[in-house]
Amino acid sequence: MKTKHKDDVDENGYPLDKGYLEVGLPSMLQESIDKMKITNQLIKEGKECLDWDCDWCLLNSNINIFEVECIISSEQAWYLREKYLGMRKEDNIG
Repeated sequence: MKTKHKDDVDENGYPLDKGYLEVGLPSMLQESIDKMKITNQLIKEGKECLDWDCDWCLLNSNINIFEVECIISSEQAWYLREKYLGMRKEDNIG
């Protein structure tokens, strides 16, 4: 069993590993994430992926819908955008 260390949490006491933000997501959102994972892997392997833009837009839309409906938190939404869509919150604050 891994022992918790002070360094395993941020200054607010939240875990540094943000993977917990992906637990228990709605199935429609999880399906979009899974599709984007496949798309990103194909691109990483240098394979042609004609549906990249559709997959990207669908995931972004689903994240937005679930955030606006308060089904996921803003923190979860930005975590997913950064991880799967390559967006940065800092770039979207005006």
